[in-house]
Amino acid sequence: MPATRARSTARAPADPPSAAAGRRTPRAAGKAGAGPAAAAVRADAADDAPTATARIVQAVTTAIVERRLMPGTKLVEQELAGIFAVSRTVVRQALNQLSRDKLVTLTPARGACVAQPSVEEARQIFELRAMIESSLLKTLAARITPQQVAELRAHLQAEEQAVQRTDVSGRTRLLADFHTLLARMLGNEVLAEVLHDLLLRGSLIALMVQSAHSAEASHAEHVAIVDALERGDGKAAARLNSRHLAHVEDNLRRHPRGRDLQQVLALPQPAPAERRAAAASARRPKRAA
Repeated sequence: MPATRARSTARAPADPPSAAAGRRTPRAAGKAGAGPAAAAVRADAADDAPTATARIVQAVTTAIVERRLMPGTKLVEQELAGIFAVSRTVVRQALNQLSRDKLVTLTPARGACVAQPSVEEARQIFELRAMIESSLLKTLAARITPQQVAELRAHLQAEEQAVQRTDVSGRTRLLADFHTLLARMLGNEVLAEVLHDLLLRGSLIALMVQSAHSAEASHAEHVAIVDALERGDGKAAARLNSRHLAHVEDNLRRHPRGRDLQQVLALPQPAPAERRAAAASARRPKRAA
């Protein structure tokens, strides 16, 4: 028995403290001082759960607006938790908020994915926007200042630059922000927030229909709206804006997209080498002439 105790006592310090700490749970390691920095980060994360939730909501919302997250994209809780270094509980809170904002769909079997608005939902959103923005523009035309016109012109210049350099995320955000900017110029923050929410949901629709050509056309229509506002012609501005929204809605009706937006945005396959060579050969005499 004494020998057994001796052997047991001798084995106790066999593992160095660092190895023993390595086998502890993260919480135990934090308590023992093996990872004070990590423990502090976890404590801060627990205390700042609402902030972490808001951070995830903002990041996902921005990614949707900028066309980096597309309708139908699956949002895996565990993956998001790893990306943002938070618990899955915090991720669920963020996904629930995004679901309330109609940007994410939650289903028992599939989990969370970026919402896919239907054509009918799109029609209803554009119909509501047309009613709201029509009144907005008529009111703004009667009181717009030269400084506000200059601000709109600067925004239009940024839009044009984004369209010309094919900055998809930039142009999508700027084209949407144009309408929110108009609402804020009235000094009505409630109206601006309502319109902002509609624009967020509209961003999902823009993902399905917006091309470089349609973005360029939208910019040109924004220019015409500002021209009308500068003249103080609210009726013309409202009419131009309604036509602008109708064009986007019409694109969706004529070109409905499938469920997988990866396929929608995929580039066409390159032509076979012999076909490219034949096409190049057919063009050569014309260039020489």
